Amino acid sequence: MKFIGVYDYTVILTYLSLISSVFGITQAIHGDYKAAIFCLAFSGICDAFDGRVARTKKNRTEDEKNFGIQLDSLCDVICFGVFPALICYLLGVRGVVGLAIIFFYCLCAVIRLAFFNVLEANRQKTEGGCNKTYRGLPVTSISFILPIAFWLQFFMPDLVFLSLLHFLMLLVGFLFILDFPIRKPDLKMILALIAIVAVTVGIILAFTRFRLPSQEDKSNPIMNEIIGELNENETP
Repeated sequence: MKFIGVYDYTVILTYLSLISSVFGITQAIHGDYKAAIFCLAFSGICDAFDGRVARTKKNRTEDEKNFGIQLDSLCDVICFGVFPALICYLLGVRGVVGLAIIFFYCLCAVIRLAFFNVLEANRQKTEGGCNKTYRGLPVTSISFILPIAFWLQFFMPDLVFLSLLHFLMLLVGFLFILDFPIRKPDLKMILALIAIVAVTVGIILAFTRFRLPSQEDKSNPIMNEIIGELNENETP
């Protein structure tokens, strides 16, 4: 019996990243955003090392290399596109404004990943090895940015925190498609980022106070607050 695809150790971390994110999506839907944040961070860690692991196999065929490129980007669409967007939606990035930001973020993530696939496939034909720089902010960065942003909730009111989520999703999406060079972090930098996120996620799991809004409420808490204040000011 023969199966299509690649199932050796070079892609195991990519598969684990996807499994973690899908599990995190189910937990976010059920309101356990602590578990969702943990899964997002774990997916980011897997993605940080999957390329390094794949390159240890020196006899990979061109088909295996191309499969790895396509697989990584397809999984990234779910792990770092749809998954964080869903978390932010459940936390209150809703309504017309919130949904517009969610759509923009997901669209930018897909555009960036498609663009990366084209560049990387062409680069592998001429250079091979590992690329030394990114063009624009990599989508994986949301797995580090979002947990750190959640940690800031301890220092600000809920409404300010929700405003931060709106701004963050908009800014990160824009940086996905902005063409500017970023040097790829070396192993020491990656380990330092993982340590920071690990501490942050630990604090979130142990001490978080944020409560998910009702999943039946499709409105945007920020816009509701603004409209409420306007109505109060207009009342004689």
